[in-house]
Amino acid sequence: MSIIYGLIDFILHIDEHLVEIIQQFGNWSYGILFTIVFVETGIVIMPFLPGDSLLFASGTLAALGAFNLYTLLIIFFAAAVLGDTVNYHIGHKVGMSIPENSFIGRVINRERLEIAQRFFNKHGGKTIVIARFMPFIRTFIPFVAGASRMNYRYFLFYNVLGAFLWVMSCTLLGYFFGNIPIIKENFSLVLILIIVISVLPAIIGALKARKK
Repeated sequence: MSIIYGLIDFILHIDEHLVEIIQQFGNWSYGILFTIVFVETGIVIMPFLPGDSLLFASGTLAALGAFNLYTLLIIFFAAAVLGDTVNYHIGHKVGMSIPENSFIGRVINRERLEIAQRFFNKHGGKTIVIARFMPFIRTFIPFVAGASRMNYRYFLFYNVLGAFLWVMSCTLLGYFFGNIPIIKENFSLVLILIIVISVLPAIIGALKARKK
């Protein structure tokens, strides 16, 4: 439970933790940010790491000079593209054959995979772009795309496009608006709002699927 509480605290106070990381690791902080985004998008059993909130908070700190904005955009974009690519190939390799009673099967949660697969089947290639803005779903969609044997070049196009739009929008929103007094004073609430807005489409889709 302490790990869960620690993760929640990291997400809700991510701006403070990023400052601590910068103070402790200096330029190596870019490598830490790269790793978080890469793992969150590339390892299907790690969907709970911060994504949107990390980009937003990093952009906010970049506006204060703590990070170089262009370096942030490059490392986030590279991590997002590489992460989805690795996830695709994992899905292509193992498919949907992971035993439900295995450790990985319990972590992945087959119900979430099925939701992602229905979402993928409904929206096709543009799902790769849409899913970028949806926590949890963005981690499962590349896996499902690989398992469904989606053409890799087709996948790569939407992967690059989605990564570009996601990184640019979330990071630049933080850069231009994160330091507005009312947002700065209620930063944790803003991050919660970002998370709620991001997961809302997935919740609505799941409720509609249950009704059907």
